[in-house]
Amino acid sequence: MKILKKLLKIFLLLLLLTIFFFIGYYFSVTKDVALSPEKLTINENTAQIYDANDKEFANASTLVAQEITRIADIPEHTKWAFIDTEDRSFFSHNGFNVKRIVKALLNNLKSASFKEGASTISQQLIKNTHLSQQKTIKRKLQEFKLTYQLEKNYSKEDILEKYLNTIYFGHSCFGITSASKFYFGKPPSELTLSESAILAGMVKSPNNYSPFKKPEKCENRRNVVLNGMREMRHISDEQVNQAKLAPLPDSPTLEKGNKHYISAVFDEIESLSEQYNFSVGGKISIHTYLNEDLQDFLESQAKNIDCDCVFSVLDNLTHGISAYYKTAKINARSPASLIKPLAVYAPAIEENLLCPATPLLDEKINFSGYEPKNFDGNYYGYISARQALSKSLNIPAVKLLNSLGVKKSAQYLEKLSLSITEEDKTLALALGGIQNGFTLNQLIGAYSSFACNGIYTPPSFIRKIYIDGEVVYSRKIIESQVFSDSTAFLITDMLRTAVKDGTAKKLRALPFDIAAKTGTNGVEGKNLDAYTISYTTANTVGVWLGNASNAPIEYTGGGKPCDIVYKINERINEISPFKENITPFLQPDSVKIIKIDSIEYENSKKILLADPISPSEFMFQELFQESLIPTQQAAHFSNPKINSPKIQLTDKKINITFDINAPKFYKIIVKKYYASRNTYVTHSTLYEGSIPEHLTDILDDDRVYVYSVTPYYKDIAGNTIFLPSVSLSGNKSPILPDSPPNIIKKDWWNY
Repeated sequence: MKILKKLLKIFLLLLLLTIFFFIGYYFSVTKDVALSPEKLTINENTAQIYDANDKEFANASTLVAQEITRIADIPEHTKWAFIDTEDRSFFSHNGFNVKRIVKALLNNLKSASFKEGASTISQQLIKNTHLSQQKTIKRKLQEFKLTYQLEKNYSKEDILEKYLNTIYFGHSCFGITSASKFYFGKPPSELTLSESAILAGMVKSPNNYSPFKKPEKCENRRNVVLNGMREMRHISDEQVNQAKLAPLPDSPTLEKGNKHYISAVFDEIESLSEQYNFSVGGKISIHTYLNEDLQDFLESQAKNIDCDCVFSVLDNLTHGISAYYKTAKINARSPASLIKPLAVYAPAIEENLLCPATPLLDEKINFSGYEPKNFDGNYYGYISARQALSKSLNIPAVKLLNSLGVKKSAQYLEKLSLSITEEDKTLALALGGIQNGFTLNQLIGAYSSFACNGIYTPPSFIRKIYIDGEVVYSRKIIESQVFSDSTAFLITDMLRTAVKDGTAKKLRALPFDIAAKTGTNGVEGKNLDAYTISYTTANTVGVWLGNASNAPIEYTGGGKPCDIVYKINERINEISPFKENITPFLQPDSVKIIKIDSIEYENSKKILLADPISPSEFMFQELFQESLIPTQQAAHFSNPKINSPKIQLTDKKINITFDINAPKFYKIIVKKYYASRNTYVTHSTLYEGSIPEHLTDILDDDRVYVYSVTPYYKDIAGNTIFLPSVSLSGNKSPILPDSPPNIIKKDWWNY
């Protein structure tokens, strides 16, 4: 019994010490915390955006109207949509929902995290306006004190009003006024029940429940809100059913002026907030990669375009987006022929299936009912992989994908953050035939891997985010080696050919080393998407033209998009530090320049090393990865050879016919050998000179004759060919050996 009393005293003592410690800690961390009325409203300092040089360039609150809407002007169904979704006991508690706090605490103890919250509307208002977004005990204690002060000094109506006017609704919309105007083009006083439910549902996760980003999720979330309001008996079954039938908005109704880059920044911050577990609220400072000069130039290029467009510039050194312009409601699109280097040519080179010189047969073909066609409807026969890519031919790309395997191609795309569905894994992938498509920024991010020695880094708008002075996000560069440096350089060099004399030849006048690819997507002869992507060692530039409605356009990738890319690159070359960073592409040691014999390449489609003494006009240079450098060598000049001529005797006339494809650079010597039983072998030169189509001779006796043909290149003689013996008398003798007859040996014809 004494032991139990002693243990009880110890327990009570420890409990008191814990309480005193907690009280002391509470007063310590909250002593300098005080409610600030000015923070409870949106103002010009709510969100500040900084460029790549940490210079403030815009205020996010100017994107949309920031007027305050009084609680009296907000419809009852709008108020209840938020209360029934976020805090059902709002009017009965004193700032805290004890039941929810205990439940959340138990769940967090089970998961050993701060994963689940129990914030009331009052707490959310404090968190969004006064505190950092980190989930720590210190912050929760400060939140407790400030929430208590809030409830003590303001009525429930005031708190709800301030909450609705400060909360973040996505797409850079702070407060219900800006959200109502942006999403629905009306003030909050005119919001319908369905519209109110959409906004209330977005509070939990603007990125996931935006009607413009994820309409299906938005609709489901709206219906959850409506069901909750019915459960709380604030609306009837009939009202719920009618509201669920209302359509979602499909595009913004409030233009944002020229703030395209900022809109993209807030799209990214919404994704980051979920990934790094912070809320968008309080005083936000966002540090980006923006170059204002380049941004202004991009926006100027959109003025004379009669369709939708997206322009983007990626800094290959920082992997940050330097400038971005996008018209509304343009998301993922078919990549068209831009997919060819990413899904076909680069993977094929990486897998040692291909080199730039590989001959590919461009021909009419049918893959079990799938009949790809080239853009111009023509077929070009055998063509090198370099030319096939630079001219963006479709059939060679599909054939290559068939050899590579769609599964293998999809694995490489996945490494480039270009995910495709199982339904997309067909040969049509080689031409951009996929369901969901990709954004332009996804594509320029993938292309930048070629400029970065095969290393892929996801592009980003944001470097760092501060909320109320504390860092909640700092970008870490995550690199992955998708292709070898040799593959990256070979693709780059092939795309330099596209600039030199291929589909992107409009860029060839630029005064620096540049690679580019164009793409055009069309249906039934009508163009829907037109692209050009270029890259240098410093930047990757992308341009897309099309229409969100899929209305046809008159442009092709090599036309207007190429013109715009040219102008953007020109401007880049005038801006520091970009112009200083544009250097030539460096050939890695793993890639070699090899001289290839053009005779065999053109005639038999074989890739052989050039003869060491070959004249320059009979060879060409090509790049090879070390593993695919050819080992066989041509010997057209160091060891001249021709096909054996045909010999025919008609009456007394000998007719020797030569191969019409025999090299024109050879000369030949034709000798005539004859003998009788009384004489040794004797010869005479019948002909010497260039190879003729035919050569004739007359026989005037019955001796046996043998003709030899020896090809020459300059002073180098090749192997002598002896033709079958002929005779007017019909006597036959074996063909002479590969060398002239030995005059010591008699009766050679009977050998």
